[in-house]
Amino acid sequence: MPSASLHSFPGESPPDGGYGWLCMAACFMINFSTWGAVASYGVFLSFYMTTNRFPEASPLDFALIGGFNFAFALLTAPLVTVLTRRLGKHVTMSTGIALQTTGYITAGFATRIWQLFLTQGVLVGLGVGFIYIPSLPILSQWFEARRSLANGISSAGSGFGGALFAWSTGAIIDALGLRWALCITGIITFTLAAIATAIVRDRNKYIRPPQLAFDTTLLARHDVQLLLAWAFFSMLGYIALLFSLSDFALSIGLSSQQATDTIGLLNVGTAIGRPAIGILSDKSSRLNVAGALTLICSLFTFAIWIPAQSFAPLAVFAVLAGAVLGVFWMTIGPLCVEVAGLKNLQSLLSLSWITIILPTTCELVTPISRHPELATSSL
Repeated sequence: MPSASLHSFPGESPPDGGYGWLCMAACFMINFSTWGAVASYGVFLSFYMTTNRFPEASPLDFALIGGFNFAFALLTAPLVTVLTRRLGKHVTMSTGIALQTTGYITAGFATRIWQLFLTQGVLVGLGVGFIYIPSLPILSQWFEARRSLANGISSAGSGFGGALFAWSTGAIIDALGLRWALCITGIITFTLAAIATAIVRDRNKYIRPPQLAFDTTLLARHDVQLLLAWAFFSMLGYIALLFSLSDFALSIGLSSQQATDTIGLLNVGTAIGRPAIGILSDKSSRLNVAGALTLICSLFTFAIWIPAQSFAPLAVFAVLAGAVLGVFWMTIGPLCVEVAGLKNLQSLLSLSWITIILPTTCELVTPISRHPELATSSL
């Protein structure tokens, strides 16, 4: 894939710091409060299944609710791209905060499964999309030499959030009940996302990106097609691995707690590994690093995961895989700049979100429907 010029836009070059560090902290909070919070869904789902709170629902219904968090977040990409261009990111992201907060809080009052689909499924998914999608291009506008590092630290927020929410939600349910657990999740995500939205700033006045929802000119390019193919297949493997790990733990005779701990360790690996990957990517070819890490993750799968028959090797795999598993999420912004240039970043990201809707949604439901109590994960 030929690299596009990073300075093919009018105005200033990325300052590689300054206010960009505050934007990085804001994007960390956004990842923490969106995808990190979504990671707690498996804990909620375990409660739904074990208490028979929605007797008319099947395991597949609950799995689809978790799938909706991914599907609706990504389905909004073209609309969010257009709204961000017309209304600005602050209005768009504030709309997302309202949607996500409403989804969590009203889910606590749901008495029928269709209400849970609408609240914890659709509203939360839409909220995540409206918050996350406008924020992702921002760090690449502020950083050049440290672009991957900034994106790596930012995306580590989902790992920290996933670990915190996954291990704390069950305790809150036990102490205060389901309704308070959902309301507390809504309050925490509202507070962090609101602070982050107030802080974050883009540099569109210098770059003047077209922000097209579906750029057919880009889609016709072979380098773009190759990038999108990598996105599709890497996410297909990502979701299949992510949501089968706890299922595998149970299949080799581990306890439910050990399987849940395995997912927690996966999130810890994510939080530690992504900044390190960012440093490596900035010092080397971002394209080569992304490809190499995708290969390394597959080698870990064959060498450690498949032969594992006890908790120890599976825990090692969880940490190592967590560090490299979600390379897509931390590299897609810098890679889009490498391929299409900073000016076309948002347009290419919109195409990327559309590309991964199918693998993230369809691969999600089967493992969860088999063992819904252990469906916690993070991006």
